[in-house]
Amino acid sequence: MAQKITPNSNLFNLNPSTIVVYSTVWCPDCKRAKKFFGEHRVQYENIDIEEHSEGVAFVEGLNKGMRIIPTIVFPDGEILAEPSNAKLAEKLGLQTKANREYYDVIIIGGGPAGLTAALYLAREGMDTLVIEKAGLGGQAGITQILDNFPGFDEGITGADFAERLGRQARKFGVELLQAQEVTEIEEDGQYHIVHTSSGNHYHSKAVLLTSGARYRRMEVPGEEELIGINVHFCATCDGAFYKGKNVLVVGGGNSGFEEGLFLTKFATQVDILVNSPEPKASKILQDKVAEKENMKVLLNHNIMELRGKNNLESVLAVDKNTGENKTLNYDGVFVFIGLTPNNDLLNGQVEFDPWGFVKTEHMMTSIPGIFAAGDVRAGSTKQAASAAGEGASAALAIREYLKTIGG
Repeated sequence: MAQKITPNSNLFNLNPSTIVVYSTVWCPDCKRAKKFFGEHRVQYENIDIEEHSEGVAFVEGLNKGMRIIPTIVFPDGEILAEPSNAKLAEKLGLQTKANREYYDVIIIGGGPAGLTAALYLAREGMDTLVIEKAGLGGQAGITQILDNFPGFDEGITGADFAERLGRQARKFGVELLQAQEVTEIEEDGQYHIVHTSSGNHYHSKAVLLTSGARYRRMEVPGEEELIGINVHFCATCDGAFYKGKNVLVVGGGNSGFEEGLFLTKFATQVDILVNSPEPKASKILQDKVAEKENMKVLLNHNIMELRGKNNLESVLAVDKNTGENKTLNYDGVFVFIGLTPNNDLLNGQVEFDPWGFVKTEHMMTSIPGIFAAGDVRAGSTKQAASAAGEGASAALAIREYLKTIGG
């Protein structure tokens, strides 16, 4: 549903140049739309209509008396009510359908590994298609700052890094599809057919899987129900919702400490819960956290349960040193406890290591013509710089493979 209105700049004191999402905490379509914006690093303001007396009436007024959420108002005055991801992608001007059906190489995943491989292949004149279901840059793209990537001595934001990678790939003729999820890789003789959720399919003689990995969940009672409400896996996406509030970061590695430090830009208090006697984060990060008056580290604690319906009420944790159960009160929980590979496309078809990461030999899986690189690959170091290196290696391996089959 779409219609035009003249934006009311006084409504809820919003900036009329900002995308505004009118939603509730319990609405699954609202969560999906906000997740879509977060994945694509689109700035927006969220208005919970149940927290504002005029909110419900406003939404009903926009939708001819119907209470439809999410209702999203764009700076040009267009309104989308309950839009699909495809409709949001169209509104944002993302390319969602490829220009042809056959490519020399199809790459699934637009992070550092996939985009590096793509630009290497395209430079050699190969028709290359990259299909990415979310925003370009992968996990690196939603990182607050990369300060250990070679060549950026002053660091670079994840968003800027992703933008540069995409621009560089396009410069060499790489075709980039976004907001498109690959649902199946089908074999047809020497060809691989890649199907997308939109119903389109593309084929090639070589496919590179650079689908990366996703943040691991705690798998405790209450977590699933609160994901997207008070449980988050991306500080840069959702940190701004916690201005003046108290948050808990779960995870004692570099990611947990880095994201915790970032959250102090918004939250009044940021505590980090670590399930081991000592953090695994680098000393420099531990020192930075120790210097912050509004940060505290809880060592050797486990979360047992998140309590609350449609809103986080408390966190039940256990002190492993004493066995004491503790009830902790926070407004939000950010989880950084490792990665789970996005391996579903090859499940049951190729060899995995015990943790589900894809095994390769010279970057190729056990299926001829299907390669893997980056975080999804067994033995990868889960770092942006090494992912880029693996992308380059995969591109060279694909080039040699295509030569052997006359591709």
